[in-house]
Amino acid sequence: MIVDTNVLVRVWAADDERQAAQARTALDAAKEIHVPLPTLCEFVWVLRQIYRFSGRDIAGAIGTLMSDERVIAPRDAVDAGLAFLDAGGDFADGVIEFEGRRLGGKVFATFDRHAAAIIRGQGRNCLLLGAD
Repeated sequence: MIVDTNVLVRVWAADDERQAAQARTALDAAKEIHVPLPTLCEFVWVLRQIYRFSGRDIAGAIGTLMSDERVIAPRDAVDAGLAFLDAGGDFADGVIEFEGRRLGGKVFATFDRHAAAIIRGQGRNCLLLGAD
């Protein structure tokens, strides 16, 4: 099964009992759970922006999901996103920077000062653009 963001959100937010139960039942029945990177990026964004989960709680949710041996996801990219989240940054920025490097990119360009500081702190090149 390929899982959509709203299925994961229903399980972790549990804000709609009926949908949360349906989501859990579907996940429990799946032999494989394919979780694309955009799903995880949206999942993190929704938990943080809509439900106000902390970075620690979001990392815990992703860790729980990834610990299920049925989950198929690009774990190296997920780890990069989690490292960014752990450093106080945005999960998606970590995934984007990782995937860009995988494609052969050498310098991450951003207007986000915090993301730039995290990338530089990890010893990689970053071009911080001005928003003038």
